[in-house]
Amino acid sequence: MTPTTQARCSPFRAAMPAMWLLSSALLWAPLAQASAVPACSGAAPSGTLSATRVPGSAPASSEPGLYEGPVWIGDALYFSDFSFGPGFPSRIRRLGPDGKLSTAILDSGSNGLAVDARGNIVAATHSVKGVVRLELASGKRSLLAGTFQGQVFNSPNDLAIGADGTIYFTDPSFQRAAAPGGQDATRVYRVAPGGKVTVVDAGIVNPNGIALSPAGDMLYVSGGGEHGVVRAYPIVGGVPGEGRELVGGVAVPDGMTVDCQGNLYVTEHAAQRLRVFSPAGKELAVIKVDANITNAAFGGADGKTLFMTGAGALWQIRLGLPGKPY
Repeated sequence: MTPTTQARCSPFRAAMPAMWLLSSALLWAPLAQASAVPACSGAAPSGTLSATRVPGSAPASSEPGLYEGPVWIGDALYFSDFSFGPGFPSRIRRLGPDGKLSTAILDSGSNGLAVDARGNIVAATHSVKGVVRLELASGKRSLLAGTFQGQVFNSPNDLAIGADGTIYFTDPSFQRAAAPGGQDATRVYRVAPGGKVTVVDAGIVNPNGIALSPAGDMLYVSGGGEHGVVRAYPIVGGVPGEGRELVGGVAVPDGMTVDCQGNLYVTEHAAQRLRVFSPAGKELAVIKVDANITNAAFGGADGKTLFMTGAGALWQIRLGLPGKPY
């Protein structure tokens, strides 16, 4: 199948316009989850499983790159498609209910994606080194978090959104060369409703995947490279506490998601697999793929299809219970 192009949003401007620097409460009001996870019933995966490639999802270009940041919105899957060329040019693709791929947003500059309460995409972007809201209907773009202590971020990678609109995101250095500037360390950040940015953790080298428990009372972050970890941070009064190691020995951890029971689905990039862990950190299952893997999200009409992105590849596997859409 030959992908089609349906651009909805104009490219980013070379310089960030003043209109992007929005901090009013109205900007943050709709940032809760867009849709609830379907009723939680069924069993978590177990044993060793294999995912299959989505038909017609191969890249249109032969230039090396990655698919990243899957998010299910409405009846379609959206994901970032970026190359390793100068600036890491990126666009957002859409896999529709008819199985056809199209380009939903040109020049998105994005990596990880989430969805807000109005069905808009919230993106971790390396092009402007910030967190940006992309309104699918109007094409409007709003910068939600652009600096910390007067400097832009390194290359925001993945994000999660709490029910109150709080945004958590990871900021490794993988695409730091996409634009000038950056931070002196790689960190995990919290963006409060209203826009204030604070540090959650500065002790993980290149933090990558991030997710919230179904109840929103636990934040999970993966990172650390070859000898990676998953850390868990209890959230009390809306603020994450000190993190503890939940899972060790994770080989190059990348993105992750959770199911309705709170089980974690952690991708291991170069190992070409996703491992499923209970909320207590016990391994439940392994899902194998046939290329380097980057991230995962639940979707489909009943929320029980797990979609995974990777090196020019998109996979799917039917599971026994639903999960979060990013």
